[in-house]
Amino acid sequence: MRLTLGYRGTRYAGWATQSPSRTRGRPTVQATLEAALASAVGHPVRVTAAGRTDAGVHADAQVVSFETSSRIASDGLRRVVQRRLPEDVWIVDAADAAADFDARRSALRRWYRYAICRDSSPPAVWQGRCLVDARPLSLDAMRTAARSLLGRHDFASFVTRPTVTRSTERSVLAADWLEVSPALLLFEICADAYLKKMVRGIVGSLLWVGDGHWTPEEFATALARADRRAAGPNAPAAGLSLVRIEY
Repeated sequence: MRLTLGYRGTRYAGWATQSPSRTRGRPTVQATLEAALASAVGHPVRVTAAGRTDAGVHADAQVVSFETSSRIASDGLRRVVQRRLPEDVWIVDAADAAADFDARRSALRRWYRYAICRDSSPPAVWQGRCLVDARPLSLDAMRTAARSLLGRHDFASFVTRPTVTRSTERSVLAADWLEVSPALLLFEICADAYLKKMVRGIVGSLLWVGDGHWTPEEFATALARADRRAAGPNAPAAGLSLVRIEY
């Protein structure tokens, strides 16, 4: 079975189920969904997600796969499970999936979006989903810097706690800033996969370019150094959303 779901990550300790000592009493999206599914189908369910979002990060189109012995049709399952979910988690779509479909391994590309509201009072639709930042920012400089992300690179400069056993190389297919209105900037990025807090590290460094702390060339140099100490701070989680998975 395959589900596409959205959630507001504000009150969650991230997607993945973790030990209580790590969540500090906050729920995870995975545990919340699995409990609702188990209640609906009458047996324990373990789901696999296309992307493991961090604490406070949102999703508009997270994709999960799971196995069930239930004979409830996908559309009926969607309705039954939704009634068991809190208001900040919702099912966008439910469908049968091929036996070999795996939400994570079958995914080709993942899109994230980071929102910056330049007004101290964001529109209702962006409340809790954006970084409020009224500083003057050079959009041209940030767009120039973002182009250096394209292609395959070692993104160790933007990852939190890299491991020595896993590669920090990823392929970025698209990365650009969009000025939706004078009060709203969106950064959109598409990659084959991501590292822990990679997008937030990228955005934090791009904001250094936007406010004149760095030039686009200095951003490119920080990327090339593949060292977390070379880059800027992580942008806050509130502005980040997982918006699309391509298969």
